Amino acid sequence: MGELYADVVGQDKAIAALEAATVRPVHAYLFVGPPGTGKAAAATSFAAALLCPATPPDGTCETCRRVLAGIHPDVINIEREGPYITIGAAQQVTSLAATSPLEGDRKILVLHDFHLVEAAGPALLKTIEEPPASTVFIILAEHVPSELITIASRCVRVDFDPLTPVQVTAALEAQGIDSSRAVELAAASGGRLDRARLLATDPDFEARRAAWRAIPGRLDGTGATAALLADELLGLLDSSVEPLRTRHSAARAALEERNAKAAEITGKGGGRAGGRAAKAILNAGVGELEDRQKREVRRQRTDELRAGLATLAAAYRDRLLDGSVLSPAADSTHPGGPGLARRRRAALDALGHIDQLGRDLIYNPAELLQLQALFTRLGRPGSPPRR
Repeated sequence: MGELYADVVGQDKAIAALEAATVRPVHAYLFVGPPGTGKAAAATSFAAALLCPATPPDGTCETCRRVLAGIHPDVINIEREGPYITIGAAQQVTSLAATSPLEGDRKILVLHDFHLVEAAGPALLKTIEEPPASTVFIILAEHVPSELITIASRCVRVDFDPLTPVQVTAALEAQGIDSSRAVELAAASGGRLDRARLLATDPDFEARRAAWRAIPGRLDGTGATAALLADELLGLLDSSVEPLRTRHSAARAALEERNAKAAEITGKGGGRAGGRAAKAILNAGVGELEDRQKREVRRQRTDELRAGLATLAAAYRDRLLDGSVLSPAADSTHPGGPGLARRRRAALDALGHIDQLGRDLIYNPAELLQLQALFTRLGRPGSPPRR
């Protein structure tokens, strides 16, 4: 069964718990851990194990392959469309839980980002507490907020520990990445193996980091410069998704190739019915794959923006520690220079502004306007961060 969890690194306890749970599964599991710890990959592998007709699950059968490829009709991923999980999404979960499996005797509902359940929690409690016998829930959350406590008490909890830089580095080296580059990627990823793997295919990530670190020295207090910098970084943000789009294209091509082979076999049966079935097979799973890839692109943009803000914050912390001038505007707006204390105050204010935008990202802000506003504030030291 180990092959099923090959993409889950550094989570031996979690994998052992899931392998044991496959023998006699219950109705709901709660995976808890920071982003990038392998929760989603483990959920997919666990779903494959639950649906696999072999005992023990082998990870290589047709059922497992389709689950792992994200195209099995009895594994349904439910993700939020907005900043929180809505009542409407909760009602959708309830409706899906009540439907029968399409192929076997079990259906898996994977609920993502459930630390953002908020007011929808009570609407889901009864469904998760007493689902149909054929439905298993796998709930993913970064932490357990108060709104999730009651639901959590109805689930088997599986914890995913944060990955250390050493673990991320070792995983990258196992993929054949040079040791020094693996160390650099592990640091840049913030301990997220999924992001480190993506950055390993991205030749421009160093240029993006350098662009973010250069921001403090380029600000001059004018709106024109703030707008220019925001445009530049938004362009870099757009290009950051290209490695992901390349991966998506390969996945789409592989799915279409599998569908074409299956359609060819089906179409050999002849007749109008065989032709209709073959046509349906050609498009099997394509819509679901496209939807998932769109969500991954949105998440990648947010991850990249957060990483950029972390790099920018690090640049200001460096200046705070060495007492250097924060920007040309910091001296030009105060005759004789603002002095060390004033420069430190400006650095602290800058860190506050950056932290605020990082927290506001959950509300899916307009990226260009938010960056322009941030750079305008940073270019005019002294304005207190918004609370």
